[in-house]
Amino acid sequence: MSSSQLGTHTSGTEVTNVSTHGIWLLSSGKELFLSYKDFPWFKDAPIGKVIAVEEVSSGHFYWPELDIDLGLESIENPKKFPLTSK
Repeated sequence: MSSSQLGTHTSGTEVTNVSTHGIWLLSSGKELFLSYKDFPWFKDAPIGKVIAVEEVSSGHFYWPELDIDLGLESIENPKKFPLTSK
């Protein structure tokens, strides 16, 4: 006899902590840290806009009030996606 999963996964993506070093994002039971060094757009943003995050598809996060799109790969490996400016 095997058990099947009941119900639907209801815990959505959310910002669980904002510190002087960055923000913590919880998604699908996984904690992700976004440092201000690697993701400077969040540093001076109002808390209400930082916590308003949506997971628009699996591993794709969007902050509509800040117009920020980030993929899971760029969050987990920010060195692969360096910030550049011309």
